[in-house]
Amino acid sequence: MSWKETLKNRLARNSDRKRSDQELKDEEMELFTKYYQEWKGGREKANVSYINIPRFYYRLPAEDEILLQKLREESRAVFLQRKSRELLDNEELQNLWFLLDKHQTLPMMGDEAMINYESFLKVGEKAGSKCKQFFTAKVFAKLLHNDTYGRIAIMQFFNYVMRKVWLYQTRIGLSLYDVAGQGYLRESDLENYILELIPTLPQLDGLEKSFYSFYVCTAVRKFFFFLDPLRTGKIKIQDILACSFLDDLLELRDEELSKESQENNWFSAPSALRVYGQYLNLDKDHNGMLSKEELSRYGTGTLTNIFLDRVFQECLTYDGEMDYKTYLDFVLALENRKEPAALQYIFKLLDIENKGYLNVFSLNYFFRAIQEQMKIHGQETVSFQDVKDEIFDMVKPKDPYKISLQDLINSSQGDTVISILIDLNGFWTYENREVLVASDNDSTTDLDDT
Repeated sequence: MSWKETLKNRLARNSDRKRSDQELKDEEMELFTKYYQEWKGGREKANVSYINIPRFYYRLPAEDEILLQKLREESRAVFLQRKSRELLDNEELQNLWFLLDKHQTLPMMGDEAMINYESFLKVGEKAGSKCKQFFTAKVFAKLLHNDTYGRIAIMQFFNYVMRKVWLYQTRIGLSLYDVAGQGYLRESDLENYILELIPTLPQLDGLEKSFYSFYVCTAVRKFFFFLDPLRTGKIKIQDILACSFLDDLLELRDEELSKESQENNWFSAPSALRVYGQYLNLDKDHNGMLSKEELSRYGTGTLTNIFLDRVFQECLTYDGEMDYKTYLDFVLALENRKEPAALQYIFKLLDIENKGYLNVFSLNYFFRAIQEQMKIHGQETVSFQDVKDEIFDMVKPKDPYKISLQDLINSSQGDTVISILIDLNGFWTYENREVLVASDNDSTTDLDDT
């Protein structure tokens, strides 16, 4: 019998007798019960542990549970010590270098000693158990580039190992200050870490001990300004390790660090003294706080009054005055206007209606103050319509009538837009950008001629 006839017969039988709703429900329940029992029985046979849900939450000891807290602290300390002993020490690193150099594969690539995969595995066997994690096919493939013989550079591999060891050491060092033991540092934890780090940084030897608290505050604020945008009061240790700030801080171990590098490093003594010195110079009444009038002299003194009003409306103040910590956030935002965290800080001040975007009204509100300053300085005012069109052309927002924070970040023009709206000097620089570029070119030409 063909499949066509079989299908016709089956359809004919089904059409002869239509089952009631109750019969269909009974059949459905029967099938459900049958398959459920089979599934349940299969799970029990597969693994007995499925019967009980494993414990996945462990409560932290309360403040009054002193014994449990001490036990937890000691357990963490022992765990971190064990992890520290698993790391390569200087002698083992030196031994690893000798082994790599001994097993290098000729020919050399310029001045670079190379090693192939076979020799790489031999070194891994001789280097000991601590090195085992580095001698994998994945690591070799990661470092493999365009070598004709399929080799990797020995120095590149050794630097990779050194970097990994440094990261593990730093992770353990930071974890010692993680009082909660949850993988993050609170502000007080990071302050303690940096305070105890100061004596190990030769570039900070000249700091007076009386300045330590201000230096620590200055250093910690950079971490929290950029790594804690939601202002939760804590930062993941992983985020600290992933960013470059810790590298900048530990760069101060270099006794021969150039003057230029120190000036560009937020954590250097000259930089910290510069920021704190500016704060003291602005504080004309010497009460340790800054009023709006005192802050108005910041930088070139060309920030608009409307923008400064917004700063004191939105930022934490004490009786209408700003303390050093709030001032540091302000400085970090204005000195790093290209960074997303700085744009977020300033965008909140520009968003006067708290709508999550800037519209024509918001732009006009802030640019009016720029126009007023231009009049005061005897300059010819610029039409808001022209500036508004230029801003929207620069940002190219998704919504042609609204500029969101993400639009500013994506445009890579956020710093320019902000400067146009809050700072007369910034607007003047933008307005005369072509003249400034031409004068720079002329100066370069003159230097070349000489």
